[in-house]
Amino acid sequence: MRYLSGLDKKQFKGEVVLVRVDFNVEDIHDALRLEASLPTIKFLRERCARVVLLSHRGRPKRREPKESLKFLIPYLQRRLAEHVDFLTDIPDCLPMGNVFLIENLRFWSGEAANDKNFARRLANLGEHYVNDAFAVDHRANASITQLPKLLPSYSGLLLEKEIKTLGEVMKRPKQPLVLILGGAKVSDKLGMIKYFLPKTRTILLGGETANTFLAAKKTDIGRSEIEKHMLPEAHKLLKESEIITPTDWVMDKKKILDIGPKTIERFKKEIAGAATIIWNGPLGRFENPKFREGSRAIARAIASSKAFSVVGGGETTELILQLGLEKKFSFLSTGGGAMLEFLSGKKLPGVEALENRS
Repeated sequence: MRYLSGLDKKQFKGEVVLVRVDFNVEDIHDALRLEASLPTIKFLRERCARVVLLSHRGRPKRREPKESLKFLIPYLQRRLAEHVDFLTDIPDCLPMGNVFLIENLRFWSGEAANDKNFARRLANLGEHYVNDAFAVDHRANASITQLPKLLPSYSGLLLEKEIKTLGEVMKRPKQPLVLILGGAKVSDKLGMIKYFLPKTRTILLGGETANTFLAAKKTDIGRSEIEKHMLPEAHKLLKESEIITPTDWVMDKKKILDIGPKTIERFKKEIAGAATIIWNGPLGRFENPKFREGSRAIARAIASSKAFSVVGGGETTELILQLGLEKKFSFLSTGGGAMLEFLSGKKLPGVEALENRS
């Protein structure tokens, strides 16, 4: 794989570089993914490249104004300190200008369909391609897997950092390693659990993920949400590993919506003894202030620990940003599903496409 960081300052001068970023955000206050894209854009502009930014937003089935990327123009102009042109369509050739943002790629059906002809329309605009959208690299979309076949291609600064940091905690995590998994689906995290079982001392579970394991232990969890088809797998994993489930919880309308104080203290003890921590998924329905104490307490415990800490998932990183703890964590991944798949040992289509062009 070719990395931008390995290129000299003469590269790209006056040339057009298509940059796949991930601007799939609700608003500009969702700063992690937006801020994470800026170093690559600035790197290219410092080398006098003309930059065309490509992104999707949401899952529109047609042109839906509420899913437009246009609202990001003021943010980009402020953070880049230069004019950014917004293109509502894919032109045959670029107009005058140095930085462009093309409208939501999913307004065209060819993006999600991984269509080669759609990718060619994009490729005709530039001379090089840079993938800096780790959070989307588990999707086989045209701008992710087809564009690298059509142009000289590189990994952006963000993607390089994601690959190298996550790769290091997979292969050589400092021990003891503690996994903390929350959120909704056990099925999304199964691959990661199995990959790390031989490497980790402890797996701490919360959220709806924990509910399925509690149900597998025949614990009365009321009407809490579970994945019924995952019960046999959960029962098997409980016999094989150091999976720690909540011992108390906060309930509302007979549903478990947060971990309780005894569980928080147990988890904090495990965190205090860890050398490496990987966390994906909130431990309760944190969007409701009544059910965020568990996630908040665990975030603060990790921030206070001496462990190398890696955190991913949009809701989890959102909480950390809200608490102002982002500088207390070693690495905040921009990926949710992509992080889970990468840490399961799976090949991400976007990363594989770049490797095949090396």
